[in-house]
Amino acid sequence: MFLQVCTGAKSEQQSKLAARKYARIFQKLGFDAKFQDFKIQNIVGSCDVKFPIRLEGLTYSHGAFCRYEPELFPGLIYRMKQLKIVLLIFVSGKIVLTGAKVRDETYTAFENIYPALTEFRKTQQTTEWYSLKSHVVCV
Repeated sequence: MFLQVCTGAKSEQQSKLAARKYARIFQKLGFDAKFQDFKIQNIVGSCDVKFPIRLEGLTYSHGAFCRYEPELFPGLIYRMKQLKIVLLIFVSGKIVLTGAKVRDETYTAFENIYPALTEFRKTQQTTEWYSLKSHVVCV
């Protein structure tokens, strides 16, 4: 039995299509390969909130969920317990979300963290809310 991992697809449909194609290639090479039990294990999304974030303040306020050691890694690692999503939050306002099994989990995670991000915005400028939907990249 073959276990195949597909990475780099931009959508769930592209991932499934790529996995089917690889199974077909193995069949043509003479292996007894079957396409079955397909499931998404990890979706990675990214976005930019377009404002800088005070990571030290976010760490202090949400310490039970955060790890921030700028000497080791420039981003704050935020582990959401309920959704089991991990966010990498950078001072620039760029966010990477990983660990989702379905796309909607990335949206929910972003909606949950966004108020905290605005609370720890570095400047007082007004910024519109940016929809994660227009920025999600699935791999």
